[in-house]
Amino acid sequence: MKTFKKSMIAGVVAFSALFAAGSVSAAPKKFAGDLAYEHVQYLTEEIGPRVAGSANETKAREYIVNELEKLDLKVEEQEFSYTRGKNTTESANVVALKDNKHTDKQVIVGAHYDSVSMGKGADDNASSVGVILETAKALEKRNLNYDVKFVFFGAEEVGLQGSNYYAKNMTQEEVDNTIGMINLDSLLAGDHIYVYGGAGEDGWIRDLALDIADKKKIPLQTNPGINPDYPEGTTGDWSDHAPFKAKGITIAYFEATNWQLGDQDGYTQTEKHGGVWHTENDTLEFLEREFPGRVQEHLNHFTNMLTWVLTDIKKEL
Repeated sequence: MKTFKKSMIAGVVAFSALFAAGSVSAAPKKFAGDLAYEHVQYLTEEIGPRVAGSANETKAREYIVNELEKLDLKVEEQEFSYTRGKNTTESANVVALKDNKHTDKQVIVGAHYDSVSMGKGADDNASSVGVILETAKALEKRNLNYDVKFVFFGAEEVGLQGSNYYAKNMTQEEVDNTIGMINLDSLLAGDHIYVYGGAGEDGWIRDLALDIADKKKIPLQTNPGINPDYPEGTTGDWSDHAPFKAKGITIAYFEATNWQLGDQDGYTQTEKHGGVWHTENDTLEFLEREFPGRVQEHLNHFTNMLTWVLTDIKKEL
């Protein structure tokens, strides 16, 4: 009996310890940016480079559509073609609508999902796709002040083809009803995290983001304006915000880079390695080896910032 009793007690203790350990490992705490990281990992490691018009760009688009269809969103693909030289190429934008049935006013949140052939496009621009997908999920059950259109642009790397097509096909009514356009591009590699906007009152989304960041103790900053070609708080027209800005729509633009370096135009991202985007170094493996913790930290900050801005944004047209 003593032997049986000791065995039984030992078994109960062992089972209890195993159950407790299993409980802890089965439900790890999730932080903002964790899901975005999983998306970046899939897009770069399972799919790889996503050159405009390629089979991999199509795979990435299918992945994005599949993830969006899991949410309470209306999802559509906007097909387009473009011609460069003698070659015509097919691509498409993915548009997901989070509808506020009480207003026609909208905010557009956009990022391109294609990449160049070098590297795997982790920074440029799987990072932004991941952040937007996680933000869309985080806001799924939230009531926002406006409609939000999450737009994933194809063929950015060959002349902003997707965003140009989307903006060109906006009706005047849609333009008039657009509160602003928020663009995300290259969020992982840069030494610092930034938000930009238009000049003067046209920079109100940027200013809102900076105000939120200050209150939340997020190290978000803006272009300091040391290069006179790019006044303080603004940036160049080299990403998907440009076609919307050209239509008179207020823009904001999130990015990670370092305006203190190189030509002080935001193109030189890091002090340690210079530019990472459009190089063979644009991979998760390289970024995590050379900048430990930066990928997760940036994804956390940008996911939180985008979520907070979309929740807090209020503007009368």
